[in-house]
Amino acid sequence: MTRSPTTGGAPADSAPHDIAERKLRHLDACLDPRSQYQTVRTGLEAVPWPSRALPERDLDAVDLSTTFLGRRLSAPVLIGAMTGGAERAGRINFNLARAAGRLGLGMMLGSQRVMLERPEARATFAVREVAPDILLVGNLGAAQFGLGYGPAEATRAVREVGADALAIHVNPLQEALQPGGDTRWAGLAARLAEVVPALDFPAVLKEVGHGLDAATLRAVAGAGFAAYDVAGAGGTSWARVEQLVHRGEVLSPDLCELGVPTAQALRDARRVAPQVPLIASGGIRTGLDAARALALGAQVVAVARPLLEPALDSSEAAEAWLRAFVQELRVALFVGGYGSVEEVRGRGT
Repeated sequence: MTRSPTTGGAPADSAPHDIAERKLRHLDACLDPRSQYQTVRTGLEAVPWPSRALPERDLDAVDLSTTFLGRRLSAPVLIGAMTGGAERAGRINFNLARAAGRLGLGMMLGSQRVMLERPEARATFAVREVAPDILLVGNLGAAQFGLGYGPAEATRAVREVGADALAIHVNPLQEALQPGGDTRWAGLAARLAEVVPALDFPAVLKEVGHGLDAATLRAVAGAGFAAYDVAGAGGTSWARVEQLVHRGEVLSPDLCELGVPTAQALRDARRVAPQVPLIASGGIRTGLDAARALALGAQVVAVARPLLEPALDSSEAAEAWLRAFVQELRVALFVGGYGSVEEVRGRGT
């Protein structure tokens, strides 16, 4: 069942120009420390990690390469979904893409709805011209598939930027706290089960930072998603971001702290969907966080918020941050006695 995108539940700022402006306000809010979870932690800090006095291997010999969605990566790292639609957002995307291309990492785009509704915004997502070989994942909101979007819009989002796959993001708490947000979510699991099998590219179900829960994963088990991005609680709270954007302060702190912490989301996903590859995101800040997420069964990790400031600066700054992050991951595996990503994956479950 689909609904007209012009009736019931259409957001007050659904005009394409307004969407682009809101995306810019989101960037500013994400840079505000109040946008981060205040009482909830990812849980990754509690995952035990070995420290071997005799690791019996050379640091440079640790193999971080892996394959995800059919593409080879130099390390199990994706640049997480952030932004697009305005000039400043485009500069961020291009800087991130250049860094990903130089390092052999993957990249997820921010929501492309603005691009589909305002074609001139496509240029802010068109990073293939500077990163022709990276794994590139497009992005649309799940709510839009209940308001009229279908396989045609999903295909446009992928084909018009040369992406390899599409992330479909779920963010009910964020939408509920956004004035005029998309709050008609009834029947969406069934709708996604219609759309995803009709696509000729991989689709990823992703949360935005409040965590994929076990019940949701059971509800979409038959849809055919190629991967899940658990996007757990403990990093950026997009509920907080919305309140900062529209209210200037966090007025519902208890609601804004809701979510499934990243470590728990990984454990739940591994239990409910043991054969589906997982992206660990949500509060991933260090290489050791990444290593622990891999130990809980993640195929790759995705990092967003720590890259925002470097990407506003330059591609070189973003690359430097990513190099340090990847090196931290390599050292964590080295001192843990692991010689490769494959050796560590799932050891902590």
